[in-house]
Amino acid sequence: MFRKLSLGARIATCAMAASMMLGSVAEACTGITMTAKDGTVVRGRTMEFGIDIKSDVILVPRGLDRTATAPDGKTGKNWKVKYANVGANALGLPVIIDGLNEKGLSAGIFYFMDYADYQPFTAGDESKTIAPWEVVSYILDNFATVEEVRAGIQEVVVPAVVFKQWNMVMPVHYYVADPSGKRLVIEYSDGKLNLYDDPIGTFTNQPTFDWHLVNLNNYVNLDLWNVKEKKIGDLTVPGLGEGTGLLGLPGDFTPPSRFVRAAIYSNGEFNTETGEDTVFEMFHILNNFDIPRGVVRTGREKDDHGNIIADYTQWTSANDTASKTFYLRTYDDSAIRKVSLSEEDLDAKEIKTWKLEETQQFYSLGTPE
Repeated sequence: MFRKLSLGARIATCAMAASMMLGSVAEACTGITMTAKDGTVVRGRTMEFGIDIKSDVILVPRGLDRTATAPDGKTGKNWKVKYANVGANALGLPVIIDGLNEKGLSAGIFYFMDYADYQPFTAGDESKTIAPWEVVSYILDNFATVEEVRAGIQEVVVPAVVFKQWNMVMPVHYYVADPSGKRLVIEYSDGKLNLYDDPIGTFTNQPTFDWHLVNLNNYVNLDLWNVKEKKIGDLTVPGLGEGTGLLGLPGDFTPPSRFVRAAIYSNGEFNTETGEDTVFEMFHILNNFDIPRGVVRTGREKDDHGNIIADYTQWTSANDTASKTFYLRTYDDSAIRKVSLSEEDLDAKEIKTWKLEETQQFYSLGTPE
């Protein structure tokens, strides 16, 4: 039973080939947060990775006993789940990497390659230690608002802990939003915890979040309105087609470029009426960040099966913080699936799992014979 196993013990039982070229695997996730006219806050993101992370959707009930992971195989902080939560996991583990809880608090984990530098760990810290991959679940299990997260995350230690499946320390940072519209970025760099309020509802990967905000200075010329023409000397130059106001918007898949595009798109759309409308609009916006297989190749190496390692969009999710509903679609099935916490048993005895079917259905519009 899960109640008798620590997260670390569960991790140790999950199998994955250690020989995969994880040093060259990158993650190119893009996150946005939007608010409907009725005040509903919706947070969404894409999940990119160079190998299949085998996500399912899980529901973590109230009252579940948790034990985190400390360095060198030691057990870390213990807690009991206060708020039921739902979201996507990875590799069959009982921790959520993106989701929301019954209070509408939503959180996600994003890669932070070359910049993540966790807090120092000393003997005696075990009782307040959680591993990097456990932070989102810790947040969703225990807190109701961004302000609670801001205070609570400062009471724990997040050191460098080896993720046994991949035999590496996962370089990650975190994004949190609540129904009030408050948004918080959590980063560990230079051995310290850094907290940033997010004024624009946009998040990607490295460098640090404050760098991305400064980088927007380079794009102050961008405008949602078309430029019809420009006078140069005696020559009048007409705009060439639609989108002339956004000429120069970066179109590649690097984190800085995706950050700029996401900031423009998510803040430029016409405001939607309801949370559900916003969820649909969010999926449309996030379509622009889909990475097809093979377009972003992370290295010259190949895996044990001779396959080129390439980032691709494994799934896209949205979190409606008002209805407490988690939405998700996958690379191989674009149908949107959802789980509403209001429709589930939040006091169940075990974690509930929905396996993600990977078969796209096609619906014929023709007349059946």
